[in-house]
This record gives sequence, structure tokens and C-alpha cells, in this order.
Amino acid sequence: MQARDDILSLLEATDAQLARESQRAVILQPGALGDCLLTLPLVKLLKDALDLGGVDLVGHAEYVGILPERTCVDGVRSIDTAELHRLFTAPAGFDLADRDPLIHLFADYSWIITFLGEPGSDFEQNLIFTANCSHSAEVITLPLKPPEGEHRHVAQFHVEQFARQSSLPPDQAKIPEKEVTIRVREADRDRGVELLEQAGIDLSRRLVVIQPGSGGQKKCWHLDNFLATAKELRDRDVEVLFLLGPAEVERFRPSEKVQMHATAKCVAHLALTQVVGLLSCADAFIGNDSGVTHLAAGMGVRTVALFGPTDPAVYRPLGRTVTVFRDPAEDFARKPSPSLPKEVLASLPF
Repeated sequence: MQARDDILSLLEATDAQLARESQRAVILQPGALGDCLLTLPLVKLLKDALDLGGVDLVGHAEYVGILPERTCVDGVRSIDTAELHRLFTAPAGFDLADRDPLIHLFADYSWIITFLGEPGSDFEQNLIFTANCSHSAEVITLPLKPPEGEHRHVAQFHVEQFARQSSLPPDQAKIPEKEVTIRVREADRDRGVELLEQAGIDLSRRLVVIQPGSGGQKKCWHLDNFLATAKELRDRDVEVLFLLGPAEVERFRPSEKVQMHATAKCVAHLALTQVVGLLSCADAFIGNDSGVTHLAAGMGVRTVALFGPTDPAVYRPLGRTVTVFRDPAEDFARKPSPSLPKEVLASLPF
């Protein structure tokens, strides 16, 4: 009898596990890297509060590709190939054929959370219709940005909005602000060491990575401030590496690039996986309000984030060791600061 009860208990546990794994969620996130990373607290809430078997993200492949195996995101799909633009059609003209790719896209999910569209919009109505072509699913539309005048952190705003619409207890809608959300793999560190050796960095010394760019020029601290900070760090026997993405390479004048190369070593045009590797070897990171700043913070790297016109109360990076400096003056990007580089340097333990 005992053996029979044990077998029944095992079968029940197996059935429960299979049922849990079959309950999955997907998030439609059309934003850039920073937006995707600030969605991670929502992913964690979904998995913890709803006991889901997995949460996938549909976003731009260049941003979401690093998330599986390094974060709480289980899988990703490219938003660029998902034909989601069809869901913006007026419902009267929206049609789905048998075995339509859109039906297949949402067939595995019991929860669908979208940052595309508005509540009650054509997009939302078509999304609900598409999901119901294969099964019954909960569809929740969340605003990508908080409303004007909102001073809660955007990640907190997202989880509270989801909790309200899904009837979760408010006490579950809390984001962990000091948590490492991006796990570094051994292969990442190996890749970072290789890149640093190729760049001529002395791995026996402390390393500070500086990214002087951002998606918007108004959000970029004046280059002279970064140069002054880099020079002082080098005087302290600290290695400095300027990290330049496509936007910075295009925006900076040739004379400015010469200044950076004369001040410290530079690397440019790295894939995001290479950036993860590079940051995994850094003792600190200094950058503007940008996706890579959020990446460094989420990895647990000591991060100094420089904010100009955007509100750090809403968009500050989340991480274990993050220091934020803000200069909301209109000349944040146009003039060097006489004092802020010293404050940045004073925030570092070396």
C-alpha cells in the first residue's frame, strides 16, 4: 500500500510540474537595451507570483539576444520578424488564416503582456482575438513610459500596473533595487580577457570602462568631463578603456576621437556579448543614461551614472553598487563641468 501511495504521489507531483511548465508568459517589448533590462523585475514578478514555467521576451534581437541563460528571461523572439505591425489594422479589416504565423506566435502562452498599443486600441483588440484563436489567454497592455509628472521608478511603475490589472496583492509589486539581475558566465569572462589583451590593457591593474555616448546627444555629459576623469584615473595608476558604440563613432568629430585615443585606449563596434565580457572584467563603469550603463549596473559592476535632462528617480540603473550624479542644466552636454568630474572620482574607491 505504501509503495502504491508513493507512486501516486510521484505521479501527482509530475502532473503538477507539467501543468506549471505549460503555463508560460510572453512580453512584447519594443524598446532599446535599457528598456529591455528595466523589464527584468516584471519578468521576475511573473515567474514568482504566477508560478509560471517560463517567460519569453519578444524584442529587437540585438538587445534581447543576451538575456537567456544570463537573466530570468527563458527565451527570446525577434520582434522584427514577428509581423506584429498587422495587429495595428482596424479590427474590421483584420483577418487571420488557418495556421497563421501570428496564431502560432502566441499559441504557447497563457499570459501575454504588451508594451505595444494602448488599452482598448485596435492593437489590443486584435491581439486578444489572435490569442483566442488557439486558446484562452490573459492579455494585459502596459504603458512603456510613466505618465508626465510620475516620479516612481519605471520598473516599479510596470510591476504595480501589472499587479493592479491582474489582481495581485500590492505587497507583491516590489522591485529589488540592489540585486544582480544579469549573471556572467565563464565564457563571458574569457571573452572579456581576450578583448582586453587585444586592446593592450594591463590585467594586473584596476580597470575603469567609460562609455561617453548615449542614444540621445542631450543625455551625453560633455566629452571634456570624461577626458578629465580618465586622465585623473590614469594618474592613479588605473587602466581606462573608452567603449564606443556606433552612435558615438558617428557623432564624435575626428579631433575628439584623437583626444580620446591620446588619453586612453579605445574599443569600438563591439557586439553586445563582447560588451558583457568586457564589463565582467571591469572594476568600475562610468557612463551616461544609456543601455550599457543599465547593463553594467545589472551585472553588479560598480557603476557611476551621469544624468542630465532625464529624471534618475524614474530611469536610474538598478544594481548592487550604483552612484547617480545629475546635472539638469541645459548645458549638461554643451559645456564642461568645473566640479562634477571631481565628485565622480571621489565616488570611486581607488
